Amino acid sequence: MVAEVPYDAVLVLSFGGPERPEDVVPFLENVTKGRGVPRERLVEVGRHYDLFGGRSPINDQNRALIAALEVELAAAGIDLPVYFGNRNWHPMLADTVARMAADGVQRVVAFATSAWSSYSSCRQYREDIAGARDAVGPTAPQIDKLRPFFNHPGFIGAQADFLNRVLGGRGDFSGRTLRLIFTAHSIPGAMAERCDYEAQLFEASRLVSEATGTDVPFDVVYQSRSGPPQVPWLGPDVSDHLVTLADAGVDEVVVVPVGFVSDHVEVLYDLDIVAAADAAKLGLGFHRVPTVGTHPRFVSMIRELIEERSQPDDGRRVAIGRLGARPDRCPDGCCPAPVRPPARPAATHR
Repeated sequence: MVAEVPYDAVLVLSFGGPERPEDVVPFLENVTKGRGVPRERLVEVGRHYDLFGGRSPINDQNRALIAALEVELAAAGIDLPVYFGNRNWHPMLADTVARMAADGVQRVVAFATSAWSSYSSCRQYREDIAGARDAVGPTAPQIDKLRPFFNHPGFIGAQADFLNRVLGGRGDFSGRTLRLIFTAHSIPGAMAERCDYEAQLFEASRLVSEATGTDVPFDVVYQSRSGPPQVPWLGPDVSDHLVTLADAGVDEVVVVPVGFVSDHVEVLYDLDIVAAADAAKLGLGFHRVPTVGTHPRFVSMIRELIEERSQPDDGRRVAIGRLGARPDRCPDGCCPAPVRPPARPAATHR
């Protein structure tokens, strides 16, 4: 049966990342625009990319996701082209919207590569879409962003599958104390107070843990903080938490980067390099679970969200757990923009 969808195209919308060494600092300048970050700090952060050939893998990961989604849509009889646009680096969203307009596209459904509700992970993408449409003008297509999917069974099932593979591949560690650590990008406390980010992270972590059937205890921690030390951000930081666990007699940890959907630089550097080295110094066994990436259940989830959004019934939204599905259209005032402190924050990276 061919699915009926009232759209002309799909947009995969992401954060963006540099693909050449000479793009690293300009990319970071885009990320931190308006925050007064000194160029020397951007150069310092940019050196992280030297460990990965002077580039981020995020665009390639998104291209792989798009290729998998195209196959998934075709198999379901959904004949829609898939476009790719970024917030901070090429292909820039405004350029992609202009290309869609030139191609005659009139109505687009957008999948943003963030599962969560907060200003930076949801509302800002909506603002990006509005800004790109304004830049293109009256020929710009209508663009409907899909809802946050932190508790969709496809996202939870994909992450649980990868966690089960790591738990099952650890070998015989009888007598050793194990702890699960779910990580996500930290955000300012002032931003967290105005959204459900913390509650959603805990719920997704709980659902993933339950889906594996494990009785190993878990914690939710944060990584990739990019603000000045005097401004409160969500914690504990993953490296600080490793010290706490080692002091409590934990022997090994399994780290699940549930806050991210692909293994980009923040995952590779902050976890595979920094946190892994910290764990080694503490004598902790360290195992890192892959992000959902192009897991078939995650790709199917995107197709299901598109079909869901295409139906008129308001009771169609699928979610598991205690928090329910987020609405298709966020209410006015949802996840408002944070008030920027006068201090200069450090840079983030993807």
